[in-house]
Amino acid sequence: MTAPDRLLYGGDYNPEQWPEEVWAEDVRLMKTAGVTSVTLGVFSWAKLEPRPGAREFGWLDRLMDLMHLHGIGVVLATPTASPPPWLGRLHPETLPRDENGQTVWWGSRQQFAHSSSTYRRYAAAITEDLARRYGRHPALRMWHINNEYCTFDYGDEAARGFRDWLRARYTTLDALNEAWGTAFWSQRADTWEDVIPPRRAQYLRNPAQVLDFRRFTSDALLECFVAERDIVRRHSPAHIPVTTNFMPFWIGQDGWAWAEREDVVSVDIYPDPGDPLGGQYNAMIGDMTRGQAGGRPWTVMEQAAGAVNWREVNRPKSRGLNRLWSLQSVARGADAIFHFQWRQSRQGAEKFHSGMVGHAGEEGRAFAEVKRIGAELALLEPEVAGTRVNAEVAVLHDWHSWWAGSQEARPSTRVVYEDVVRAWHRALWEAGTTTDFAHPEHDLSAYKVVVVPQLYLLTDAAIENLLAYARGGGRIVCGFFSGVADVDDRVRPGGMDARLRELFGIRTVHDWWPLEPGDSVDCGEFRGTLWSEELTAAPDAEVVAACRGGELDCLPAVLRRGRAWYLSTLPEPSALRTLLADVAADAGVRPPLPGLPAGVEAVRRGEVLFLLHHGRDEIVVELPPGQRPLRDLLTGAEYTGSVPLGRFAVVALRGERGRHGAA
Repeated sequence: MTAPDRLLYGGDYNPEQWPEEVWAEDVRLMKTAGVTSVTLGVFSWAKLEPRPGAREFGWLDRLMDLMHLHGIGVVLATPTASPPPWLGRLHPETLPRDENGQTVWWGSRQQFAHSSSTYRRYAAAITEDLARRYGRHPALRMWHINNEYCTFDYGDEAARGFRDWLRARYTTLDALNEAWGTAFWSQRADTWEDVIPPRRAQYLRNPAQVLDFRRFTSDALLECFVAERDIVRRHSPAHIPVTTNFMPFWIGQDGWAWAEREDVVSVDIYPDPGDPLGGQYNAMIGDMTRGQAGGRPWTVMEQAAGAVNWREVNRPKSRGLNRLWSLQSVARGADAIFHFQWRQSRQGAEKFHSGMVGHAGEEGRAFAEVKRIGAELALLEPEVAGTRVNAEVAVLHDWHSWWAGSQEARPSTRVVYEDVVRAWHRALWEAGTTTDFAHPEHDLSAYKVVVVPQLYLLTDAAIENLLAYARGGGRIVCGFFSGVADVDDRVRPGGMDARLRELFGIRTVHDWWPLEPGDSVDCGEFRGTLWSEELTAAPDAEVVAACRGGELDCLPAVLRRGRAWYLSTLPEPSALRTLLADVAADAGVRPPLPGLPAGVEAVRRGEVLFLLHHGRDEIVVELPPGQRPLRDLLTGAEYTGSVPLGRFAVVALRGERGRHGAA
């Protein structure tokens, strides 16, 4: 929990970029905007330690005291994401090397070798002194460790760390050789020194080696986080939580493993303002982060008040869009909404990345919207802070499967894992179904429906978990190319695990038929996209939809056996939405508000029903007949019968009994 019954609001504050006389103006504007917390120190290592061993804490002392004086809490960051230039100059072993062996130099950020003992020593030292000085400061609300852990390192110290990690995993070289299938292409390792990271090679690299290096990298970075986490915990009261910010749906970290070691799960969310489905992406990241948090409230650590600076074209957010997406995150369980950053930079690589206070200053449109969000969060806080979002449908996701399925040599590079997951989540979102994300080995018994967009790699434990869920009466809908490989990326006999083939009514997987760009498969009432498979059904399976014409004529596109469905293609969006909605309805899953117009999202958090309109044209949402009056927490307006929604509108409806009774 960030704090009991609180909604935190603010952003990254980088006052070292500005003269000190600006600080008082910042505080005035923060109070105007309803800011309750700011993040300090994320990239301040060179300011705090301008030379080895020096400590310059005076400026941070004054800031911490200033924030406390004005009732603004501090999320204090360790500065270890961006080492100062002197560290790389004096200790080049702290600089990472890419897969080509080239040094990644200072001059940007994240230029640290995660396995470097020297880097870890310096990072621990600055963290220790920071925590000792501020761990009990009255302004401290939360610790923020590092920032967006995303470094890959293929250097010599990483190679030694990789070998140590492999020894712990496999114990013997024989076991490693077996797991990696090194009989192929004469890759057998005779000594541990033969084992290196998957650096640039003449041709395709060993997929199992690449998979294990992904695992090792996630674990090595996690070691860095845990080391700093433990330091700040020693110097802080037990109620001060520790977090780090995930990048949204990023391939580099096993988010499930990391979330278990955080007190609060945090994420940075940057939907594209030019994407008509940006709201669905925002919802998906919220659902995933809430899943990682085990259903507890979570934190938006970064979002943009307007434009970012790293897309090919960086559009600002249209009027009302920042408010819509901020409140959408609250509706999906966030108890903290932060932006990057508070004041837009005038220099540096992110001077065109928006801020809560943009280049236009206090008079800018972005700041006006920032003020409105702050005021509305204060209105919502008594009713939603600390409450949960309940979902009856789970979307299964696993980073190890993603890593294995994204190997260099695969049937189709057009199959992009995150795009497939997003397509399935979109179908559920558009059907009005609230979803959780879940790990395939976690307890699934609370869900009425489990969907598997694509899990190429499934462990034996995950398969047994799915079978137990099915035996318990749960419904499973599984997408193509799933259950193909085991934990070592070894293709299972028959091209799909036999237990899963029996579950879904598949007699034989003859071959995979990925589709060329622009191709599709005629499946009768819909068209299949991206992929198809040559399957034959078991005698007791129902062919719900079959391919028509071509090499796969009459073969299953959608197969069902009992309460388990298998899709050998990716149905077009409307067909996937209909199929999943039908399965959910048959399982007794009911949307928070049925019959919504397109573009309107309904989410219930606690006893508050949020209606969010992702369109620009005014529409009307009909309430169920006989519904007692509902009051909008944001405006005080009462509604019976229907609710009008304008451009990017949000209403938060609650019945007379509020959070202690049904809304």
